[in-house]
Amino acid sequence: MNESFKISVVGAGTMGKQISLCAAIHGFTVTVTDSSEKALEATRQFATDYLKGRVTKGRLTQEQADAAVARYHVEPDFNTAVGDADLVIEAVVELLDVKRDVFRKLDQACPEKTILATNSSYIVSSELACVTRRADKVCNMHFFVPALVMKLVEIVKNPLTSKETENTVYSVCEQMQKVPVVLNREIEGFLVDNVLTQIVLEAHRLADMGIASPADIDKALKFGLGHPMGPFELNDTTGLDLRFLVQSEKFRKSGDPKDRPGILLTQLVHDGDYGKKTGRGFYDYTSGSPVERKFDLDLGRK
Repeated sequence: MNESFKISVVGAGTMGKQISLCAAIHGFTVTVTDSSEKALEATRQFATDYLKGRVTKGRLTQEQADAAVARYHVEPDFNTAVGDADLVIEAVVELLDVKRDVFRKLDQACPEKTILATNSSYIVSSELACVTRRADKVCNMHFFVPALVMKLVEIVKNPLTSKETENTVYSVCEQMQKVPVVLNREIEGFLVDNVLTQIVLEAHRLADMGIASPADIDKALKFGLGHPMGPFELNDTTGLDLRFLVQSEKFRKSGDPKDRPGILLTQLVHDGDYGKKTGRGFYDYTSGSPVERKFDLDLGRK
C-alpha cells in the first residue's frame, strides 16, 4: 500500500487524533473529520507538537515529519472528508445510536469500495453493519490507548465480513507497524477486554471495600504481575466517563450486580473527574505528574 490508499478517520478525540497521525506517519494519505471545530483545531495542534517532539528526540527526521504533514489533512466537511476514502475508521463516542447514525451517513457518502471500520472497544460491528448496504466491508479495528504507542489492534469480523476486507485491514495494520490479531467470531469485549475487565472489576471491588487504596492496587499489579500500568491508572488514561459508560451499558444488559459501576468510579464521574483529560481522577494530574488521591468511602473523596 502507498500514499494513494486513502484513510479517513471520523472523530478527532483522544483515539481519532492518534490513529490518524499514526497512519500519516506510516505513509498513508489521511483525512480526519469531526463535527467540532474545536476538536479539529486541537488535532492540528497535537499533530504539530507531536511531530516536532519526535524530530527533537531523534525518532523522526525532519524530512519524515514534513512528509507526514503533507499526507495529513483536517477537513470539517463530513462528505468531503470521506468521499474518496478506501478505508474509514470511526472513532466517535461509545454510544450505539451515535455510531449507527455515523455508519448510515458513511454508507451514503462513501464509494462502494470503501471499508468501514469501527474503533469501538466493545460494540461489535454487526450492530453497525445492519444500517449499511455493505456488511461484507464492515469490521472492528480496535486500537489501544495510546494509539501512537500501543502495538495491538483487534480485528473483529462480523458474520458477513469478507476475506478481502480482513486482508486489507490486516495489511493496513502491518504498514502502521501494529500487531493485528483476528477474531473470527464476534464476542462483546473482544479478547483483551474480556480478560482485563475481570481484573478491573476485581480491583474496583477491592478498593470499594477499603481493602487497599487504588494506588496500592496499581502497585501490586505492576510489581507483582508485571503489568505496565495498574487498572486505575489505565482507567484514568482512557477516561473514567468511558469506563462508567461501558460498565453501565453492560449492567443494563446483564442485570448482574457484579457489572454495576463501582462506588468510587460512580462518585468520580458524578464530580466530573474523568481522569487525565480533566486533570483529576483516581489520581491528581494538576501538577503535571500523577499524585495519589485519598478516598474515604464513608465521608466521600478527600
